[in-house]
This record gives sequence, C-alpha cells and structure tokens, in this order.
Amino acid sequence: GRMPSAVGYQPTLGTDLGELQERITTTRKGSITSVQAIYVPADDLTDPAPATTFAHLDATTVLSRQIAELGIYPAVDPLDSTSRILDPRVVGGEHYQVARQVQAILQRYKDLQDIIAILGMDELSEDDKLTVARARKIQRFLSQPFHVAEAFTGTPGAYVELKDTIRGFKEIVDGKHDDIPEQAFYMVGTIEQAQEKAKRLAAQ
Repeated sequence: GRMPSAVGYQPTLGTDLGELQERITTTRKGSITSVQAIYVPADDLTDPAPATTFAHLDATTVLSRQIAELGIYPAVDPLDSTSRILDPRVVGGEHYQVARQVQAILQRYKDLQDIIAILGMDELSEDDKLTVARARKIQRFLSQPFHVAEAFTGTPGAYVELKDTIRGFKEIVDGKHDDIPEQAFYMVGTIEQAQEKAKRLAAQ
C-alpha cells in the first residue's frame, strides 16, 4: 500500500536496508564479517538499491564486463572499487601514494578513450601517449595468474607478496618499464616475471 519512489523502489528503501545492515555488527560475544554479492541493475552503480547498500560497506569490489572483454581476470574495476582502509595511516604512505597514482593514470586513460576512438592515438600529446601506454600496462599487470585457473589458462599460479606488488606498480608509474611491451605484463606475478616474459617475446 506504499507509493513507489525512485525507479519503482519503496520510499523506505534506505531505512529498510539500514535496519538490515546494522544487524551485522560486533557485540561482546562475537563479531560478523559480511561478504555480500550485490546485483547492479543494468550495470548502473547509481541505481538506488546498490547505491544505498554501498553506503554501509567498508569496501566494494566492482566486477566489470569491459575488463572481462579484454581477457583480464579477475575483472575488477580499480576505479569503481573502493576501500575505507586505503588510508596512509592504515596501509602506509607508499602503498597509498602508489595506489592513487595508479588510479590517476587509469582515470586519465578513461577520459581519453573517446578522443582515441574518434581521432586515434596520433592526435594525443606526447604526455598523453605515455599515460595511455602506462595505463595499458597497469591494466594487464592487474591480471592475476590464479592457481585454481591453471587448468583453464595454462599459466602457472603465483603467490606475490604485497611489497612486491606495490614495487611493481611504482616502477610502471615511474616509467622504469616504458620500453617493455604491454603483452609482457599480462598474467604475470612479479615485475621481474614481466621482464623475463618481455625477453622471451623479443626472442620470438
């Protein structure tokens, strides 16, 4: 008997979700860590249901069809995904700075994609061409060779320490690997493995 509000949802959507989410809390007897799978209608993150839910979450991992189409797995969108602990007081200054630099490069690449689609790479400035090249390497370096997917990909799984991952992205951002082709960064663990893969590609 209630009138619908935005996009047909009940007007009490915010209250209803709030009451549900607030039940997931720490008490004197224990605590709950909740991992929630959220359906996003038409991939619209501004839809009232997911948008209201996101407000209650400490971190969100957004899976992207566009990234999956590139063959990059896990298909996590680093621009739409968020975490409250991405804070220099929690993860440390270097981790925070590298993460923000990676996001800035990927965001600039996203902003340039319409220009690239219409006019091509030749119309970009030299700085933007460099940004695009680094962004594409970062995208591929974000792919991960999983042990569980080894039977399907033929690529051995790899465990990589956090400090090595941060160092790898920092070196890409700083331009230390501008001479390495982007294919070398796909489905590798450490930056050293990308360098070895680049040598193999050059020898072919």
